[in-house]
This record gives sequence, structure tokens and C-alpha cells, in this order.
Amino acid sequence: MYKQLFIFLMAAEKWMLPCLNKKLFGVECPGCGLQRSVVLLFKGDFLGAFHMYPAIYPIVIVLLFTAVNFFIKIKHAYVIRVTLLIVMGLTMMISYIIKMSHFFH
Repeated sequence: MYKQLFIFLMAAEKWMLPCLNKKLFGVECPGCGLQRSVVLLFKGDFLGAFHMYPAIYPIVIVLLFTAVNFFIKIKHAYVIRVTLLIVMGLTMMISYIIKMSHFFH
């Protein structure tokens, strides 16, 4: 099982999609680094995944909450989900602004 996962992760790095925004305009998009961050996460490099794409953990939390709520109905799930989505969006925007401020210096 672990050997197959390892082989899949090694192959996944070869098939990552390039950022069209970066190719056309030379500037990264707000989603740049997400694919590499997921691979790092699956490899167990949790700090590396965060450095690659800081919003990876809010995304994982939203996905886990949504999956759990699909099977177990949680009281006030809508409010919790909206709050998690706002945190995720803010994390994406703030990390992108910080990344772009370093890009232009």
C-alpha cells in the first residue's frame, strides 16, 4: 500500500500542470504552489507544504469538515463552513499579497 502511494507521488510530480498565468505573464497566480504543497503534504513534509502554499491547511480543514458533515450532521454546519471558507480565502489572499510584495522588490 505505502509503496504504491510512494510510486504515485513520484509520478504525480512529473504530471503537475504548469501555471498558465505564470507562463503568459510571468507572475504567479493565487493558486501557485498548491499542487506541490499537496505532494509535500503526502510525503510528510508538513512545514515544507506550509511554506510552499500557506492556505493548504485551511483547505484541508474545509475538506475534512465537509466530508465529516456529509456523514454526520453537525449543528450549525453552515455557519462553521462559511467561517472556515472565509479563513481559507483570507489566508490565500494574505499569503498571495505577501508573495507578490517580495516578487516586486
